[in-house]
Amino acid sequence: MGFTIGGIREMRSSSRRRARSTEISAVAEYTGLWGWDVVPGARAVRAGSGRTDCSCGAADCPSPGAHPLAFGEELTAGAGWEKAAAAWAETPGAAILLPVGRSFDLLDVPEAAGRNALARLERMGLPLGPVAVAPTGRALFFVAPGAAGQLPDLLYRMGWDDASLDLRSLGPGDHLTAPPSDLGGHGPVRWLRPPTLDTAGRPPQARLMVGTLAYACNRSAV
Repeated sequence: MGFTIGGIREMRSSSRRRARSTEISAVAEYTGLWGWDVVPGARAVRAGSGRTDCSCGAADCPSPGAHPLAFGEELTAGAGWEKAAAAWAETPGAAILLPVGRSFDLLDVPEAAGRNALARLERMGLPLGPVAVAPTGRALFFVAPGAAGQLPDLLYRMGWDDASLDLRSLGPGDHLTAPPSDLGGHGPVRWLRPPTLDTAGRPPQARLMVGTLAYACNRSAV
């Protein structure tokens, strides 16, 4: 049976509705269940000649599809489905961004090193928080707020300060593009270790995992 033009349009409309519903459900889960603030983010827009523009409209945007929308409404922890739906109705298609430095900081490492470190940390029985994987090949470990400022000292005290490590921290002023949102046109962000009621509000201290992450980064660079 063939498709009519009207049928194709209906399918596309239904697909968009499902996408919006998925985004709203994720926002409501992040704010209502995990206790995180959420802000609507810009999205990448495919342009001619392989160029990627930003939905913010700035011709010289330094981070297309990977920053908060200036006119988007921030949702604070505790906001439910209705508020999420209302906010995303004003910014349809917006990416879901989580402000870093409030409920958590992030330790950012190459994905391969992150997977190796996660397996080692799980074998050690250490407390762990959520871990996200970006389509750019990065793994992001949730840790207690303050890690961004502590990282240089932690690396120094553990003897990793003179090593060339692909390990950095994200803190206040940074944002995490959260699943299932697209990151700058590269593809969706995914959970490697999803949040739970036990881990979302109480991410571990950075000092418990920096040594293992540094070791994994050093090994992956060899």
